[in-house]
Amino acid sequence: MQEWEKNGQLVRKPLFNPGGDTDVRSRRMIGGNTTNLNDYNNLKYHWTSDWYRQAMNNFWIPEEINLSQDMKDYPKLPKAEREAYDKILSFLVFLDSIQTANLPNIGEYITANEVNLCLNIQTFQECVHSQSYSYMLDTICSPEERMEILYQWKTDEHLLRRNTFIGDCYNEFQKKKDARTLFRVLMANYILEGIYFYSGFMFFYNLSRNGKMPGSAQEIRYINRDENTHLWLFRNIITELRKEEPELFDEQTVAAMRELLKEGVRQEIAWGHYVIGDDIAGLNRQMITDYIQYLGNQRWTSLGYEILYPDCEKEPESMRWVSQYSNANLVKTDFFEARSTAYAKSTALIDDL
Repeated sequence: MQEWEKNGQLVRKPLFNPGGDTDVRSRRMIGGNTTNLNDYNNLKYHWTSDWYRQAMNNFWIPEEINLSQDMKDYPKLPKAEREAYDKILSFLVFLDSIQTANLPNIGEYITANEVNLCLNIQTFQECVHSQSYSYMLDTICSPEERMEILYQWKTDEHLLRRNTFIGDCYNEFQKKKDARTLFRVLMANYILEGIYFYSGFMFFYNLSRNGKMPGSAQEIRYINRDENTHLWLFRNIITELRKEEPELFDEQTVAAMRELLKEGVRQEIAWGHYVIGDDIAGLNRQMITDYIQYLGNQRWTSLGYEILYPDCEKEPESMRWVSQYSNANLVKTDFFEARSTAYAKSTALIDDL
């Protein structure tokens, strides 16, 4: 029985704990004896300082982005693009909403206060992302259309299956509060932030490079920037746990992690084929497959493991424009005035995640 478990269950940290450890060397990711004091000067996990400052510097509000051109473009979108826009937004708003609800559940068992500070900022950012999707819908369509789009995940069977995969992982931790189930939730978060969003992101960037919906693409770029920091956060949490609790990372657990990530890749590819397919100018099924498998390799090797998809170790040539479009720090006017043709190539920004 480990110190972080009692009777097979994780020990939930107390909120007020005057007997907690003040020595930073005693701090642990789970199972520590925390006072919950937020001391920014005494950190065990020093990477949280950089993460915190980056997240704070990323602050933005959805309404600062002009959607006037999107209001004109949306009614003129071809049927395939408009349906994809609606379904992808329905998917994204659900993901960020469930993240907002689930992150506090994780924080109840993380006993490193500096990591909990990061989780709380992430929770706030997920709220902003949900607000941004609502702002997009409120701007471009009627209240009736807005409600129909928001709840498509309840009527579209494919979309419901996607949400169920992550939702069931999160619900499992509501019922089974042990360390391995917590770890599965952490891995599910990592997959959500690092795999699950990306067909949707590339769709919005592709619209913009074809001269459509520029405001929507800018909203997504800011969201994408936040999600990269969230991905970095969960990678580091998992990495620190592997150092502190190596017994959790036995062969069986690593195999389960690998399969969870590969299932996330399979689902993201199937979703991209379903919602984008070969009917949208500038994207096709093969491009989606190659890019998502490349991301799968990036995510798994970032945790220190092997290549999963041998033919997708490098960023696909056909998708290098995604890296440029995802850079929210580019000057807005330069970005949107530089209209790209389909399959245009650009210098890729290196993403070590």
